[in-house]
Amino acid sequence: MVSFEMNDRKKIGLGLTGFGILFSILGVLFFFDKGLLAMGNILFVSGVMLTIGLKSTVQFFTKRRNYKGTISFSIGFFLVLIGWPVVGMILESYGFIVLFSGFWPTLAVFLQRIPVLGWLFQQPFVTAFLDRYRGRRVPV
Repeated sequence: MVSFEMNDRKKIGLGLTGFGILFSILGVLFFFDKGLLAMGNILFVSGVMLTIGLKSTVQFFTKRRNYKGTISFSIGFFLVLIGWPVVGMILESYGFIVLFSGFWPTLAVFLQRIPVLGWLFQQPFVTAFLDRYRGRRVPV
């Protein structure tokens, strides 16, 4: 079993990833503000790179089974940067779901252990939904 050691680089990476998600949510809430969305994208990608490392990030995005997600996410990222935020976010969302669909079960277990939020994710209808999709990849 591999342990996940938290050094300063990984803490900064998780912080950048969190801020990237926050800026992206704010960008969508403020009617697809392209500045906030672009900042969220840059922070998210840089946070992922700092958290898991440059080599692991490149390997993850260049795996054969992740090509559709990587291409979709990259084109969406580019479209947001040049000023087409709605189309870019649609493509990015699809790419994000395809790329990170293998992490949903791990995320569900993590969310169930959070004190207040965990109660919601431990409800029978939520656990039944999560168990149904545990271990499956999104068909593309």
